[in-house]
Amino acid sequence: MNFRPRQKDEPEINLIPFIDVLLVVLIFLMLSTTYSKFTELQLRLPVADTDAQRDYPKEVIVSVSSDGRYTVNKTVVNGRSIEALSIALNETARAGKDTVVIISADASAAHQAVITVMEAARRSGLTQITFATQSSAQAGAR
Repeated sequence: MNFRPRQKDEPEINLIPFIDVLLVVLIFLMLSTTYSKFTELQLRLPVADTDAQRDYPKEVIVSVSSDGRYTVNKTVVNGRSIEALSIALNETARAGKDTVVIISADASAAHQAVITVMEAARRSGLTQITFATQSSAQAGAR
């Protein structure tokens, strides 16, 4: 029997193949990953250049002056309440629920006046509302 202590060889880990495999994985991940930058919302803003004003039976044009007076299809509305405006909208909405309400408000009109038109349209059952704008060429001419 051999009772001599053996010399213990320390196991040696070879790191070169491990590094090679990690580099291959890293290169694969870099090539297969797409980097997208989401820093802001992508929006398509509407264009304000419009054609000549048209007269369709499914449209009701509500004008709001700078001092808060209303006209519905060039007819002055008596009063500034939601009820008076709602009655005027009901009288002029010939297409019923399919009528489009076009709000044409003065640039210096109060925000509340425009909200009043929207509320009167809602009470009248008119859900299609849009806003009239002027083209940038017309605005620059003033």
